[in-house]
Amino acid sequence: MMGQITLEDVLRQHKFASGLTGPQIASLASLASEVAFDENEVILVDGQRSNAFYLVTQGSVSVELRTPRYAVCVDAVTAESGFGWSALLDRQDTAFQVRAREHTLALRLDGPGLRALCREDPVLGVEVLHRVLQLVAGRVRATEIRFAEMCGVKV
Repeated sequence: MMGQITLEDVLRQHKFASGLTGPQIASLASLASEVAFDENEVILVDGQRSNAFYLVTQGSVSVELRTPRYAVCVDAVTAESGFGWSALLDRQDTAFQVRAREHTLALRLDGPGLRALCREDPVLGVEVLHRVLQLVAGRVRATEIRFAEMCGVKV
C-alpha cells in the first residue's frame, strides 16, 4: 500500500526545488499549501499587493499585461515553473495579471513567511532568490519578445 503524498514530496519533484537539501525542502514545504484554479480564473490582479509565490504542478497560467479594454498574454507558465515573485519583495505590487489557462494545480508559498525564511536561513535564501531571479529574467525576456512582435520587429 502506498503512503500519502506529502507537500514535501510534491516540492521535491518540482524543478524549482531541484538540488535543495531535505531540510531546505522541509522548510519550504512548511510554508506551502496546495491550491487549484479553474480555467479562466484570475489568480493575481496587477497593481495589487502580492502575498504568495506559486509553483505550478499541473496545468498552466497566462501572465498578462492588462488594460481596461484588453489583456495581452506575455508568457505562459507551465508545470515545473512559478509565478508571483513580487511576494518576495517588501511592499511590492504585482506587475502582471495571472489567469489560469486550464484547470491548474499549484503549491502556494506564503510570501511573508518565505521572506522571513530567506532572512533566517541565508543559505536557503540565496538559493530561493537565485531561482526566483531566473524566473524574473525569463519573464523579462518573454515581455521583450511580445513587445517586439507587437511592434513588428522580428526576434
